[in-house]
Parts: sequence; C-alpha cells; structure tokens
Amino acid sequence: MSQETEMQEQAVAAPVEGTEAAMAAELETLKAERDSLVDRLARLQAEFDNFRKREAKERSEFRDYAVSNAVEHFLPVLDNFQLALKSQGSAEQLRSGVELILKQMEEALKALGVTPVETVGAQFDPRFHEALGSIETSEYPDHQVLEEVRRGYRIKDKLLRPAMVKIAVNHAQVND
Repeated sequence: MSQETEMQEQAVAAPVEGTEAAMAAELETLKAERDSLVDRLARLQAEFDNFRKREAKERSEFRDYAVSNAVEHFLPVLDNFQLALKSQGSAEQLRSGVELILKQMEEALKALGVTPVETVGAQFDPRFHEALGSIETSEYPDHQVLEEVRRGYRIKDKLLRPAMVKIAVNHAQVND
C-alpha cells in the first residue's frame, strides 16, 4: 500500500473514530437521562400511592367524625327511651313522655340540618312527595296534599326520603 493510500484511510478513520466517540458519549448521556426519568417516575408513583392512602384514611376519619357528631345528638334520646321503658307510670304518663322524646328527636334532627318535607296543605310535588292514594273531594283543590302517611325529610336541598301522602282529587277542577 502506498503512503498516500494510508493517509487517505487515516483521514477517513479519524472522523469515524471521532464520530463513534461522540455517539458513545451521547448514548451514555441518553442512558443516564433515561435512568433519571425512570427513577423520577418511580418516585412519583410512590408519592401518588402515599397520597391515595392518606386521602382514604382522611376520608375514613372524617366519616367517623361526622357519624360520631350525629350520634352524639341522639344519645340523650336513646337514654330517654330506655327510661320510658323502665317507667311504671300510667298510659297517659307514658304517652306524654314519648311526646317529649319525639320533640327531643326533632330537635336533634334540626341541629343536624334535617328538616321535614312540607306536606298537608301543600300542592303535590313528585320531587318531594310519593302519592299513596287519593281522596275525592270538592272542598280542596286538585292535587293538594290532604294527609301525611309518613313524613319525608331533606337536608338542605337534598331529599333524604320523600313524604308518603294522600292527595285530593277534585273532579270539578279536572274536567274544567
């Protein structure tokens, strides 16, 4: 081989060696970046799992707190029911005691923001009332609630249970 050919090969080999070294360095840089990102992803997943566990625990603790707060209002009512069962008074005395307990129960519900659904005298509203029957009448407007069979309750704007009612059917108004 001539000296000139050797020089040409060396000239071609030098950039290739430089390119290989640069590519190897870039490969190492990319591997390090990938490893860093994989490590960061693992840490973020662990943080998210910890967050989810902490949030579930906090929700459970909040629910327990809310339940205990509600139960606290009803313990005196329970105590009074137990006292009423032990009492040896007359039927009239027992009735007046139960009426007092009922008032106490209504106050406990009121303290929790629970209010009864308006029924007797109100116009029937299927969002809040469940009609169990009807009463034919000419004295009351059609679909007016005449009787409450079971009280309904709501907490703020949310219906807890609809009221079961009987409503008026006034054929004179229906046919008009």
